Amino acid sequence: MEQRELPKKYKKDFPHSYALGPFPTFELLSHRPKAVRAVYFREDFREREKLLSRCEKLGVPCLLWPRALERIAQKEACYAAGEFLKYPGALQPGAPHAALVEPSDMGNLGTIMRTLLGFGVRNLALIGGGADQWHPKVVRASMGACFQLETERFDDFPAYLQAHGQGREIFPFMLDGGRVLTPESCPQSPCYTLVFGNEAAGLPPVYQTYGQSLFIPQSSAVDSLNLAVSVAIGTFLFTQKNPAGMEK
Repeated sequence: MEQRELPKKYKKDFPHSYALGPFPTFELLSHRPKAVRAVYFREDFREREKLLSRCEKLGVPCLLWPRALERIAQKEACYAAGEFLKYPGALQPGAPHAALVEPSDMGNLGTIMRTLLGFGVRNLALIGGGADQWHPKVVRASMGACFQLETERFDDFPAYLQAHGQGREIFPFMLDGGRVLTPESCPQSPCYTLVFGNEAAGLPPVYQTYGQSLFIPQSSAVDSLNLAVSVAIGTFLFTQKNPAGMEK
C-alpha cells in the first residue's frame, strides 16, 4: 500500500468528509466521482471485487485499510467508506425546491435528503446555521442520496429569495398556517419552494409574509409532527399535484 497519512475523525472545518458504508460509497462513486479522494475497505467486505473494479475504472485509490475505517467510523461497524472533497451546490432555477431553516438533527437532515430524492425533488436550500450537511452521519442517514441533490446554504431567507425567488411561489409550513393542506387543497404551481422550520421552534411569524402558509392537519394528541415526516407529507402531495416538476 502506498504511504498515506491515516485519515482523521471528521471535523466541520475539514475540506473533506466521508461516506460510511458500502451503499453510500457506491452512490458517491456513481454520482460524484470527481470529488472522491480515496476508498477504504475491509478484507471481509463481500463486494470488494466490485468496489475495486469501479475504483480502477475511475482512477480512484482503493485501499485495504481497516485501521482507517476504524479511525473515521469510530464505534460503527464499517466495511467500506469513501473519502471525498466537499463541493459547491447550485440550485436549479425553475425546479421545485425545499428549504430547511436551521435544521438541528443530523439524522433528520439525512432522512429528508433521501425523501426529497425519492419524490423527485433534487434541490435543497439550507437557511442559516444548523446541522452540517457534510457530516458523515448526515451522509449515512441519506444513504448517499445527498450526492444526487444540489444543496446550497444561505445566511437567511431573504438571501435565498434574492438568488432564487423570482417567479417562484413560496409555501411555508407552519402550525398556524393559513390553509389546511390536503390532497384536494394542495396548490398547483409551476415553480415552488416548500419551507420548513427548525425541529424545536418551527418557522418564525415573519414567514407568513413570504407566501401562502400551510398547515398539515393532525390530531390534538401531539403538538407537532416530526420534521422529516412533515417534509415527506408536503413533498408527496406537491409532487402528486404538480407532476410536471417531478424528476424520476
